[in-house]
Amino acid sequence: MELATEKEPTGKVGKERDQVHVFAPATVANLVCGFDILGLALDEPGDEVIMKRSDEPGVRLLKITGDDGRLPLDPSKNTVSACVQMLLKHLNREEVGVEIELHKHMPIGSGLGSSAASTVAGLFAINQLLGQPLTKGDLLPFAMKGEELACGHGHADNVAPSLLGGITLIKSYDPLEVIPLPVPDSLYCSVVFPHVDVPTRAARQMIRAKIELKDAVVQWGNIAGLISGLFMGDYGLIGRSMEDVLIEPVRAILIPEFYEMRKTAMEVGALGFGISGSGPSVFAFSNNRQTAAHITEKIVQHLRSKEIDSNGYVSSINQHGPREL
Repeated sequence: MELATEKEPTGKVGKERDQVHVFAPATVANLVCGFDILGLALDEPGDEVIMKRSDEPGVRLLKITGDDGRLPLDPSKNTVSACVQMLLKHLNREEVGVEIELHKHMPIGSGLGSSAASTVAGLFAINQLLGQPLTKGDLLPFAMKGEELACGHGHADNVAPSLLGGITLIKSYDPLEVIPLPVPDSLYCSVVFPHVDVPTRAARQMIRAKIELKDAVVQWGNIAGLISGLFMGDYGLIGRSMEDVLIEPVRAILIPEFYEMRKTAMEVGALGFGISGSGPSVFAFSNNRQTAAHITEKIVQHLRSKEIDSNGYVSSINQHGPREL
């Protein structure tokens, strides 16, 4: 897959390198009404990968930090190393040896695209190490394979924005077509991760297999309204379109204080509020950083009053995706 908007040169490989240090951003998927087709990249948090050349062929995952020992070091079972292996095989470069360190700076199972950020960091790193033989668009199918390994479903709503930056629309999966959407200048995200466990697989299994036509019509209208609002920079339309009648009512059951958090966010100026990915993280849009910071602070305070710990973030939309450190 290749994006028409990519500015990277194709067919031209640069100088190969011995070491790279890469950051890849967390993401907010679905954006309330766009289940599996919409997502955005955040400035923070994110994951880091340090990748070094090795004289011994093959991919080795030497170290993982920030995961509380939950992630496998087996290179065939960890999304970072497994995707690097796939990419090297695709390029007929299996003679290349690399050693990887993964440093996680976001919670696993947070609904912030934790596995996607790690996978994207690894793929971006190996591509940089090899002199950028592929574009970011070329890397996307490999990142989706990582999502399939991590959660059993190779969706792109996390990996696409993490890799490409900005806000992305997955127009179709077969064939894969990803469309970058405009980002209004003053659009900010408040993100809060409550320390409760909502496994991605369990959250997906709760979704209804069949929906009523009247609900589908409402959902289509909201998706169209949200995308129109982004193109026009119409913050009111963006906010009015952030309604989900299909997925949120089911998944909200798994998130303590969800409706109270939404009420708090809207009372202090949020444009709209919803679940980030499969949760338990929640997010709100606002049209300035000060309001976004206030929303995050108030939600964190509310959760603390209910004896629920949380992490809070305030971010503009990351329009670049992964970067070297």
